[in-house]
Amino acid sequence: MIPLLNLYKERWQVESEQIIKPGLAAIESALTLLGHPEKQLNVVHFAGTNGKGSTLSFVEGIARAHGLSVGKFMSPCVVDVHDQIQIDGEPISTDQMDRLFQHLAEAGLSGKLTDFELLTVVAFLYFANQKPDLVLIEAGMGGREDSTNVVIPIVSVVPSIALEHTKFLGDTLTSIARHKAGIFKDNCPAVIGEMTNNIKDIFVQEAKAKNVALYCYGQHFTVTKTNVSELYENTVYEVKFGNLQRQLLGAHQGHNMSLAITAFMEVVKKFQLELDESKIQFGIKTAVLAGRFEQVLPNIYFDGAHNPASIQSLVSTIKEHFPKKRIEFLVGLLADKDVQSILKLLEEVGDVFYFADIQNERAMKASVIFELSQAKNKYIINDPVKILTEPVKGDTVRIVTGSLYLLSEIRQKCKNII
Repeated sequence: MIPLLNLYKERWQVESEQIIKPGLAAIESALTLLGHPEKQLNVVHFAGTNGKGSTLSFVEGIARAHGLSVGKFMSPCVVDVHDQIQIDGEPISTDQMDRLFQHLAEAGLSGKLTDFELLTVVAFLYFANQKPDLVLIEAGMGGREDSTNVVIPIVSVVPSIALEHTKFLGDTLTSIARHKAGIFKDNCPAVIGEMTNNIKDIFVQEAKAKNVALYCYGQHFTVTKTNVSELYENTVYEVKFGNLQRQLLGAHQGHNMSLAITAFMEVVKKFQLELDESKIQFGIKTAVLAGRFEQVLPNIYFDGAHNPASIQSLVSTIKEHFPKKRIEFLVGLLADKDVQSILKLLEEVGDVFYFADIQNERAMKASVIFELSQAKNKYIINDPVKILTEPVKGDTVRIVTGSLYLLSEIRQKCKNII
């Protein structure tokens, strides 16, 4: 359930299904009725297992530093439905959302879409009305059959591939990669992150079939660490950008940053901009993303890692930045995740574990997670907010992780604290 979405659905009597239903037929039909607002947008399209949101945020920072207004559509929400649709960091307002739902009701779309399809349509309409220069669109699940895959992008970006949503995308990395590669469009360039050769080959084949200029991390561009910053190099464009310093922590974020800079090269060509190294540096330095190793209170961090690959990145970041700290985890997980692998990874660095229920139909009960955990110091808590409001000693770091839905619930309850 998307917080506050039902408020607008009920107010304007617009019905939609709270299910996942892959396929483009329904949304294409709806967009036809609305005059195809998605065709009015200059889009960068993101898909992939991990790194979509971070890479998108780096692109946003760089684009805004170059003077472009930037819309973005991301999921899931941070607090409620409004923050999934933003322009220049400002969420869509309640008045604007009301007007768009009225439009949907009058267009006769009630009962024709799922919740996510409905919200995707709202985002397209909003951006078409407000006309930001650039629109960054994150796929909800997969790519080829995701409702966002109706756009013709300036460039497509896929940061990574790992097992996720296996019920819908298949239970192999190659199957998942084929879904993600489906966001490639004829004659539109694409950027992909570091991948094993067999997975990379799937994207190469898709690119050849669609005449896509494909830029690959490690082959066409790289990022390397210097003393206190990072250096980006691109052999295709024969450019280097140094002194790159970011707030988003972890080596994986350097990788995501390099994808963002590469993707922005295509935006520069589209808008005939002058690429400015100082503006790239500023955009990278100011890029932030809620729930990505985000410090919300002294010694308290939120990280939305929710599968083994992203949890491994979190663990690596903890080892890098807090090697001698006492680590406490507050964890909530969805039942369709690889829970045992996630717990095993967290237990490499965790000293104390608190398990909490998530108010989501897909969630695993905290009591079940407790039994699966091999941690010596573990507890089930009914009130995660209480844990967060307790002072944390300087030798301790407390990290909330396992699900973006858990982070969203806690934010809603802690609006006056966080």
